[in-house]
Amino acid sequence: MAQQGKHTVGSGKTAIEEQEERHEDRQEAAGELLSEQLAEQLRNQIVTDELKPGTPLRERTLAEQLQVSRTPLRDALKILAADGLVKLLPNRGAVVAELTPQQIEEKLDVLGVIEEFAAVRACQFATDQEVAELRALHHEMLAAYERRDRISYFHLNQRIHRGIVQAARNDTLAEVHGQLNRQLYRYRYQGSVSSEIWHTAIDEHQVIIDLLSRRQAQELGQYLRRHVHRTWEQLLGTP
Repeated sequence: MAQQGKHTVGSGKTAIEEQEERHEDRQEAAGELLSEQLAEQLRNQIVTDELKPGTPLRERTLAEQLQVSRTPLRDALKILAADGLVKLLPNRGAVVAELTPQQIEEKLDVLGVIEEFAAVRACQFATDQEVAELRALHHEMLAAYERRDRISYFHLNQRIHRGIVQAARNDTLAEVHGQLNRQLYRYRYQGSVSSEIWHTAIDEHQVIIDLLSRRQAQELGQYLRRHVHRTWEQLLGTP
């Protein structure tokens, strides 16, 4: 009779070794999940200006505030650095990144082109169910607007934009859009900073959903590209 701990047939490893590996894999997966959760929490704080541009992100202080160890927190900061929301400075720790108006304008130029391309493809490839889901998200966003729930509104807004990109059926497009869009989260969140700008954004999203429903590809692409810029121009007070 085979003894426990001996080599298992064909595996080359003992049962104990395999059990230890599974335990290590579970720990690693749990650590990655925690880091992602911390990154999302800090991302929201950056978006809402709770952590303003230029704010130092001291690991010990944040670890105490969030009641986590410094290892997953350090990994979360690396995630945010990859998104362009945080800068990691040699021997100085991390700070919340700050973009100049010119950098924001340049990134919005590129984001507008990406979303225009995505819109044209979405009109071709989106299923009726996907369009219906986007319309449902728009209704949820309207409800958040009525409650003046800015953070819920923002996340629903972003889900609509990401949904259009996903419907374009291009993984590379979605990847590039996601990374660039995350760098602009804080500035796009400002779209609900005043009632007038916020109301304009709501009206424009209704047009976006209607154009997508009618599969008016060129009109939607041009409109969405303009929409990406409009909030920033309103914040700057430019025509």
